[in-house]
Formats: sequence, structure tokens, C-alpha cells
Amino acid sequence: MIPVAFLASVILFALLKLTPGDPVLIILGERATAENYDAVRRDLGLDQPYPVQYLGWMSHIVRGDLGKSLRNGAPVRDEIIDRLPATFQLGLLALGLGLVVAVPLGILSAVFRRSALGFGSTAFTQVGVALPAFFIGLVLIYVFALRLRWFPPGSYTAFIDNPGEWLRRIILPAITLSLFPAAAQTRFIRSGLLETLHQDYIRTARAKGFAESAVILRHALRNALIPSITLLGLQVGVILEGAFIVESVFAWPGVGRLAVQALGARDYPTVQAVVLLAVFVFLLANLAVDVAYAYLDPRISYTRART
Repeated sequence: MIPVAFLASVILFALLKLTPGDPVLIILGERATAENYDAVRRDLGLDQPYPVQYLGWMSHIVRGDLGKSLRNGAPVRDEIIDRLPATFQLGLLALGLGLVVAVPLGILSAVFRRSALGFGSTAFTQVGVALPAFFIGLVLIYVFALRLRWFPPGSYTAFIDNPGEWLRRIILPAITLSLFPAAAQTRFIRSGLLETLHQDYIRTARAKGFAESAVILRHALRNALIPSITLLGLQVGVILEGAFIVESVFAWPGVGRLAVQALGARDYPTVQAVVLLAVFVFLLANLAVDVAYAYLDPRISYTRART
């Protein structure tokens, strides 16, 4: 995790430095003069060589100091903490919706693969993977918010203030964000089950007289879920990436929308902090996946055998 995090920080720092635009001019605006420009560059440390700027930035990061926003001067850490609950709620609900749809649909499409359900599942996975999140979000807003008026088109209400209104406002962005993970998981579960159902131990379980449901759920599904667990760790990153777009479409005040607004304003400290947070969460999710392997597959062990 440490080398990956270091490499990600270097790439992020380099890409932001190559981004067109000057944050000093954004800060000063019409008050920009040669003296003010040089003074602000010195205050921000932008007059230093890039390696010095990177080391200074990382030294603050490891101490928990994410810097101050170039737009309003507020601490970036406070802005992220304020918006993190909204992103966490949206991402967790989207991940849950994706699993609720993918697991039963993947099982049914594998068992009844030559039926209309199997062909419909294949069509769902292709559509879910192909359509971009912003298009799905706009269609849902047009149909369910503008035409049917079942749900609000956007914005956010805290769960503690009004649980019912919170649910009405989060359901459309959660569905939008969950469609791609659900489609991908359905495809993985279906293909994993189709491969597992032809194994020798499955035929043995059937020969022993086990019910077909027990054979599928107790014997085949556990091994078929191993590739899906790998995909689940990757989908945490996909959901975080999708939150940048979905939160902007639905005016959801989360970390993703904060990053988009900061990128437009060339607010480098905010963008760097949000992307590093996404990298850290993604690494933790993949670590959890690696640990889960040992429980799902008895052939995998992280302890060194003694000789």
C-alpha cells in the first residue's frame, strides 16, 4: 500500500502542475499586479522548484494538515469532513443496491441461462456497462422528477433532520451510481456460477441427493463469489470516481462535487486532498478483499508454512 500511495501522490502532483491555469491569478482576480502576484506566489510556495513543493506538501500531509483552500481560505480538512457523510451515505447505498440486484440476478441468469431471464440479464449487463452515469442521471431526473414528480431532482437533506426526505432525495443518485457496479457484478456472478456448476464436486453433491438450491447456494456460490469479491474491491474506486459526476448532476453536496468545483477553480490543495482520500479508501478496500480471500477459499493462506 505504501509504494502505491507514494506513486499515486507523485502522479497527482505532476498532473495538477501540468493543468492549464494559474491559481494565483484566480485568487487575485482584478487586483493582480506584479507585486501582488510575486507576493502570493511566495506565500503559496509556488516559486520553489517542483521537488521542494512536493516535499513540503507531503510533509504537511503526513501531519494531517491538508492545507487551505485557495478559493475561500478555509482548511481543506474541515471542508472534506463536512461533505464526507453525504458521499459515504451515497456510496454505501449505491454499493448495497448493486449487490442486492446483482447477486440474485446473477444466480437466476446462470441457472436459467437459456430462458428469457438469462437473455434479459445479459442485456442488462451490456446496457449498464455501456451507458455513462451522467446520461442515466439525466434520464432519471427527466422521468421521475420532472414528468412523474415522484422524487426531487436533486439537493440533499440530512438523515437526522428528515429521514423520509433524505430517502426521497438519495434514491435517484444512488440508483444512477449503482447501475454500473450491479451490471458488472451480475456478469461476474453469472460467469462464475456457469463455470462452477460443471465442476466434479458439484456433480458429487448432486449424486448425494442434495437439493438443487442447496447445491447452488452452499457449494457453487461460495467459489463463484471469489472473482466477484475481487471486483467488489475495484468497485469501491469506481463508485468514488462516479461520485464526481453523479454528485454534480444531482447537486449532491459530497466530496466528489467539492473536487469538481475545486478543479474548476484551480484549487490545488482541495483537489489533491480529495484524490488522495479516494486512493486511501481504494487501498483499504483492496486490503479487505485480500483478507476476505482466506475465508472464502480454503486453499489461500497468508501464514507461512513451517518446515
